[in-house]
Amino acid sequence: MYAGIESGGTKWVCAVGTGPDDVRAVERFPTTTPAETVGRAIEFFRRHNGIQTIRAIGVGSFGPVDLNPQSRHYGHITTTPKPGWQFADIAGPLGRAFDVPVGFDTDVNAAALGEFRWGAARRPQGLDTFVYFTVGTGIGGGAMVNGKLLHGMLHPEMGHMILPRDPVRDPFEGACKFHGACLEGLASGPAMEQRWGVRAEDLPADHPAWALEAHYLALGVVNAISILSPQRVILGGGVMGQRHLFPLIRAEVKALLRDYLKVPQILERIEDYIVPPDLGDRAGVLGAIALAEQAFDSSR
Repeated sequence: MYAGIESGGTKWVCAVGTGPDDVRAVERFPTTTPAETVGRAIEFFRRHNGIQTIRAIGVGSFGPVDLNPQSRHYGHITTTPKPGWQFADIAGPLGRAFDVPVGFDTDVNAAALGEFRWGAARRPQGLDTFVYFTVGTGIGGGAMVNGKLLHGMLHPEMGHMILPRDPVRDPFEGACKFHGACLEGLASGPAMEQRWGVRAEDLPADHPAWALEAHYLALGVVNAISILSPQRVILGGGVMGQRHLFPLIRAEVKALLRDYLKVPQILERIEDYIVPPDLGDRAGVLGAIALAEQAFDSSR
């Protein structure tokens, strides 16, 4: 049995099991202080670490996070704007509590891994390079390239791509405290609420907010397409629960590319190219279980 944690800035989701068809227990609770939140996760896993022992723990965390195993801050959240969580150690206390391997990655990389293992990136055969965006309280992007999650110097920060903004069409200067008019600052749920004065889910489908939202998200998608040449783009998160956004984004992506990429995925089958996650809001915690399984396999 494996343990998985989707560590979000608003809530944590903990689960034990082996995959989407074998989840033995799930618990959700608010993200408070690091000590209290990590402690609550440990207590949950202790209650379920019985006859079938937990072999490893996987954590998909909000960030930025340190993913360098050689760093003294490995397994820590680093420069997050969330008060009290700067340089909080997540992986260390979990590993010490159970004396098991801990797989640690970003929340969006974990969700991407979950979709690769069991969801929208599992088909067709041969798909091994794709991008997963989550659009909600923040915006993040995870990527798999040639079958491996992308890390590099740190990890992808696709939500902080700087985008062009037409101040006549959109006078809102952005909600990101670091960059203002980045993708997250212009298109996250809080950005929409600050711009329009109501929560995104309360806006009617014919509101002009959605055309603007599709434009910004399409800019982010086109940048990812240009840099990574993914075989599929998966768009998840709370804002993408508004399914009328998908055709708007697909049309905007085509318009922005201006027929430059003569590939059937864009020209003929874009509805199969830009897709929602098959695992829905379980992608993150199931991906964390997949991280735990990888950590266990690597430790043997």
